[in-house]
Amino acid sequence: MFRTLFKRFLSSSPHASPLILRPYQEHCLDACLDALASGASRIGVSLPTGSGKTTVFITLLSRLSPPHSNPSASRSLIIVNSIELARQSASQVAVLFPKWSVDIEQGSKHKAAGDADVTIATYQTLLNANRLEKFDPRRLKAIIIDEAHHAAAPSYRRLLSHFDSNIKNPDPAFQPPTLTHRIPIIGFSATFSRHDGLSLGSVFERIVYHRDFLEMIKEQWHALRCPVHIWDFNPTSLAHVINTESVNELVVKTWLDRAAARKSTLVFCVNIAHVVALTQTFRRYGVDARYVYSQTPMVERKALVASFKAGQFPILVNCAILTEGADIPNIDCVVVARPTRSRNVFAQMIGRGMRLSADTGKQDCRIIDFVDSTTRVAGVVSTPTLFGLQPEEIEIDDESTETLETRAAETIALSDANHVPEPTSVTYIDYEDPFSLVNQASGAPHVSSLSNYAWVGCGGDVYVLECLGKGYIRIEPLESLDGNFFEAHFTPAMLDKHTAASLSLSPFMRSRRILSAETLSDAIRGCDTYVVNKIARGSMLSAGLLRSARWRKMPASEGQKQLITKRWLKEGARGLPMNQDSKWEKIQQITKGEAANVITRLKHGAQTRYEKKMKAFMKAASISTKEKLRREREVVEVGPLSPEE
Repeated sequence: MFRTLFKRFLSSSPHASPLILRPYQEHCLDACLDALASGASRIGVSLPTGSGKTTVFITLLSRLSPPHSNPSASRSLIIVNSIELARQSASQVAVLFPKWSVDIEQGSKHKAAGDADVTIATYQTLLNANRLEKFDPRRLKAIIIDEAHHAAAPSYRRLLSHFDSNIKNPDPAFQPPTLTHRIPIIGFSATFSRHDGLSLGSVFERIVYHRDFLEMIKEQWHALRCPVHIWDFNPTSLAHVINTESVNELVVKTWLDRAAARKSTLVFCVNIAHVVALTQTFRRYGVDARYVYSQTPMVERKALVASFKAGQFPILVNCAILTEGADIPNIDCVVVARPTRSRNVFAQMIGRGMRLSADTGKQDCRIIDFVDSTTRVAGVVSTPTLFGLQPEEIEIDDESTETLETRAAETIALSDANHVPEPTSVTYIDYEDPFSLVNQASGAPHVSSLSNYAWVGCGGDVYVLECLGKGYIRIEPLESLDGNFFEAHFTPAMLDKHTAASLSLSPFMRSRRILSAETLSDAIRGCDTYVVNKIARGSMLSAGLLRSARWRKMPASEGQKQLITKRWLKEGARGLPMNQDSKWEKIQQITKGEAANVITRLKHGAQTRYEKKMKAFMKAASISTKEKLRREREVVEVGPLSPEE
């Protein structure tokens, strides 16, 4: 049936003129042929959306000959991930090489015989063992994988391992076949990297050609030579924050203001509910917008896309349907109403509007992207970030790609001029660690410039002064309607600790408020005056509270050492990065003043605050590391791939 339709199509079509490839397409073909000639058999090609990937890989098949060891291996298999891509590839084969027989293997409607010159199959259908076995490896001269960034997924490896024993099948019981020759497996993608981190090196040996879409724009092979507009918002949850009446109104009003004259606008949404709601908002403003999503029946989907392609209505709203492979050259505006942290996904979305289209009179494409400019969502990609600019640091309104590129170059030059070399070593002292013995274990070196008394910092802007058995003063920050300030309390001692312990009573009386102050400096000075006048009357007593008091330099008591040992060496306790022996040695050398400070800090929650701080720090570091790895995965470079990449 499919072959009959193609023959009918060809018989009614004029004879196609010889195909003239663009220079970069020829360079790509040369790179592929050189790599295969050098012995590589699993190679990747990175070409941006709108660069003619389908034309390139079909032409590549025409230039590949059967292996000398097996002249009968003359067939080719193209693996795609949707029926739309299968139809596009089959149509292009028929146009470029009318004498080739071509078949589609997909679902229940398209069942190939397995003997065509070129068969285009969806990977979902090939996962059926009965459908897969029709394709004899001994008869194949090459396998093409379209949208090859999916190839590292277990489903793809389950298929490809039947054609190359070096590709590991996820099923441990799988027995690789004995092959008569090496079958070239060539992957093509506009985004040859994986956001989820799965290893493309598990399938491909090397990337042999890469071309960035910004290069295509500069050389005018792409249509993105238009003003760019960015609207800012602060998302916390995509589905709940973006799909609101106010945001949808902003999207529609922005389009009316900036792109109402555009003939064909494609809109990307967060989810199905967002698709429906935003379409209804467009229609309330009198704009003929229609939508397509995963549950749209195939016949209806084809009709909608065909009507949109024919320019019969101006706006098509979708969610994750037209991200990959959609060939609609007339798109002259793309609205990205869903933020993404994936450069791949963003490039796929705006790539829908990059195709040149002389037939429709299209001259350029406008991009309207809605991004989080306050970095509440780390790593969100937008049009400026593609040029190396940060949307939260600049205003972009109706700027061309040329001006964005100029601004990016200026930013890089300024960055280079202000560049500070990386340090060869870093010394970092965390005073908030309650077991840090730096500066007499005070935990707050800055307090020494405010007072001569032995104040200690307990984290969280809490400061304590122990008053030699008479109690303690505690300063802590408070918030009020009038702003932030510090408040100090004195907690008098009622009993000595031994008597209190024997009677199972608290050794302290109820705290009494001393003062409040706008600054820490004022609070400490006021408390120092209170100590002299109310607590430690007499020079001998007040001298004992000084940081320089003689008793502080004496060796710590055994009781102090035991308490610190118990807390510092206990399993799971956080602190300085030391082994147990080093900690024990430090404890043996500690002075009485240092021990007193450590114990005070522990009694007033310093360890809990420090552990909370470290937990937050580790979480932030983990997020930063993941973000760095994610960005690294999205960088495509020509060269070998390791199994870990």
